[in-house]
Amino acid sequence: MTFLFSPPSSDDLIRLLKAWKFWVLGAVVGALIGAAVYYIFPPDYRARATVNVDFNLEQAWPKETDRQQFYYLERETRKLEEIAWSDDVLGALSAGQNIPVEELRGGKLKLSQPAEAGWHFYADDSTSKVAQDLASTWALRFTQKVKENVAVSQGLNSFIRVDAAQVQNLPVTRSVSLSVYLLSGAIAFLALSALFVLFFSRPG
Repeated sequence: MTFLFSPPSSDDLIRLLKAWKFWVLGAVVGALIGAAVYYIFPPDYRARATVNVDFNLEQAWPKETDRQQFYYLERETRKLEEIAWSDDVLGALSAGQNIPVEELRGGKLKLSQPAEAGWHFYADDSTSKVAQDLASTWALRFTQKVKENVAVSQGLNSFIRVDAAQVQNLPVTRSVSLSVYLLSGAIAFLALSALFVLFFSRPG
């Protein structure tokens, strides 16, 4: 068993590199295994809603330096993110779909592109309709809450404007694509096969 703890020799590596048929077959077999896992245990559906966020920087800070504008954007963006994940906003989703807020924050919802322009609100679920409803409700509730805060000057700059750009007929895909499973399966199978060849099938 001591050979298991010894590093591969140069002959072992050369033998493995020359086995091009092994690499091709291993990649195919691994990809097929990855595809089988994808169709037997498919990943959740993922829906995406979009809200346009405009900080109106020119109006909010017309004569200020770039540094001040940068801090303004960073500060207001952080406030908007806090609203997106607030109990008030997520509570509507939790009540509507009977999903605990902890689960929503634990990875079921994802927020992308938190800056000026389009904010993407993603929701994952095993059912495509639930994923669509979650993403749509999240985006709409966020938009409503931001508008309320701006209207009463409650912590947000009055020049901020938000608009729910895409909250109906949302695009739905799988949260992980088939190509990722194919690539992961091929790489994992080749890696395991290479280890087996190097450590368990040495000649004589």
